[in-house]
Amino acid sequence: MAAIEARGLIKTFGSLRAVDGVSFQVERGETYGLLGPNGAGKTSIMRMLAGLSPISGGELFLSGLNVAEQPRAVRTRLGVVTQADGLDGELSVRQNLEVFGFLIGLSRREARARADEVLGFFRLRERGNAEVDELSGGMRRRLAIARALMGKPEVVVLDEPSTGLDPESRIRVWEELAELKRADVTLLMSTHYMDEAETLCDRIAIMHSGRILDEDTPPELIRRHAGSAALDLRPSGSSRADIRDALTNAGLRFREVGAVIRVTGGNGAPPVLPPLEGVQVSERAANLEDVFLALAGRGLQEEQP
Repeated sequence: MAAIEARGLIKTFGSLRAVDGVSFQVERGETYGLLGPNGAGKTSIMRMLAGLSPISGGELFLSGLNVAEQPRAVRTRLGVVTQADGLDGELSVRQNLEVFGFLIGLSRREARARADEVLGFFRLRERGNAEVDELSGGMRRRLAIARALMGKPEVVVLDEPSTGLDPESRIRVWEELAELKRADVTLLMSTHYMDEAETLCDRIAIMHSGRILDEDTPPELIRRHAGSAALDLRPSGSSRADIRDALTNAGLRFREVGAVIRVTGGNGAPPVLPPLEGVQVSERAANLEDVFLALAGRGLQEEQP
């Protein structure tokens, strides 16, 4: 039985289809990423799974439970970490956890014991009596994830788990999410950080305008849509218009990113440039950002049927 399964899932807001017939499956113990620009439908999917937003169409299951028909049973198996941490600044770190434990049905003794466990797991035990406002951004984020684990959920939903964190705090959060995976917890996460998705996710669904454009492991997505290598072109005498024309005539896929024109291959092959003058060319390994730009970049809406 899959941990999460969506079948033709739809979410509408008036005439807008924020989620447009999406189907996917997340296996137990898997970390599955939803990757896409703002408005792609990632948060809408997570809100429907968490019971925070009604399902407009299709079906959504968690561990075989129908989310629309069995919301209470689903909530006992699910932990949710939203973009806003929602921590109570008037309570201490430990009290935030214990009070949440009471709210989800733990006894006082169970809540205290579980709070101690998750504080230790996230290396926050020494800050247990501190006020929430005294914590750094990284510690607050770790506390929000710790709170979601109070009920020992089978599945944890994380909406942008490391947004706004400094690099060191992001890495600490990544380490602890990897520990959860080793404990066989299923993770469904959305992110704008390509390195985060590539590091943490077993599989990724790249979304745009409420639809899944492609889904696979990060290495396979890179192989299929960006090839084995990518080329960064910087004009140094030639005009950008001339470079664009040459690349277009050669049938190459490219995106302009600031001062750089990025050229990608596909199906495992590196791109082969036509003769170009007045251009500085550097080769590097293709990455998930190249895939994202290829699939969900500017002009995609016109390119998709």
